[in-house]
Amino acid sequence: MRKLRFSGVPEQIAGAEPVPGPGQLLVRSELAGVGVGLVRMIASDTTIDPGGEIAGVIVAVGSGIAPEWVGRRVAGVVFEGAYAEYVLAAPALVTEIPDEVVAADALAIVRGGLVALGALRAGRFGAGESIMITGAASGSGHLAVQLAKALGASRVVAAVSSAEKAEFVRECGADAVVTYDEPWTERVDVVLDGVGGELVQRGVEILAPHGRLVAYSAGRGTVDANSLLADLKTVTGFSIGLLSRTRPDLIDAYRAELWKLLAAGLIRPRHTVLPFEGIDAAIDLIATRRNLGRVMIRTA
Repeated sequence: MRKLRFSGVPEQIAGAEPVPGPGQLLVRSELAGVGVGLVRMIASDTTIDPGGEIAGVIVAVGSGIAPEWVGRRVAGVVFEGAYAEYVLAAPALVTEIPDEVVAADALAIVRGGLVALGALRAGRFGAGESIMITGAASGSGHLAVQLAKALGASRVVAAVSSAEKAEFVRECGADAVVTYDEPWTERVDVVLDGVGGELVQRGVEILAPHGRLVAYSAGRGTVDANSLLADLKTVTGFSIGLLSRTRPDLIDAYRAELWKLLAAGLIRPRHTVLPFEGIDAAIDLIATRRNLGRVMIRTA
């Protein structure tokens, strides 16, 4: 079995095929997602066997798991060993892929789609409201743009790192595009911030009265509490990981909603799929913020 080991740089190695233990699934992986979390882990310069999103077919199960799982196409998240031909997964963290959905679309939705929809719900976003989405060309951001339109947004403003991404986010449904290095003047009801840093406070400043900002990035950032008071603004943090552990019922509901929106053509994931040997190029796309939509590699 081939897999990737990360010790500063990715290295392809041969490994033993894992054996599912009690309560585990063995998935023959077809795709693995590459995102900013992996880039940050690599920067730590330690040897890691990271987790991430995967999509594939269940080929074996451990004790305590019904044999009917074998043969199902699934996508979801694993905590380690994601970049390999065979991956161990927990049933609670994967979902069966509908027959009509291709693996790349499924992988894009099971994490990025959940984050985008969850952040919109955390911000109490409603039809008729305006919204700005930072990191709008990212794996979760471009789906947030589409979801906001599907949920009845009056106006979607996409904030991106460079003007070269403007056409892409407009194709996803953005009504207006701004870059991080230009002034933001338009007021909106909701801001979804997937970037962090100084953009958090900038997002707060453009909120309309009673506006809500949802921060779901690990990029940090600070908020001046005084800037919230006069217009009754709110800042909320969002973590899909915590929601998965504490409200699995909500995760199931969000998944079902996303599959319906995909089937109806109201969302269309964009992705770049590279070969297993293209892991360096995939990481570079993320590290240099040149990705348009989700980046993934073929593991099969």
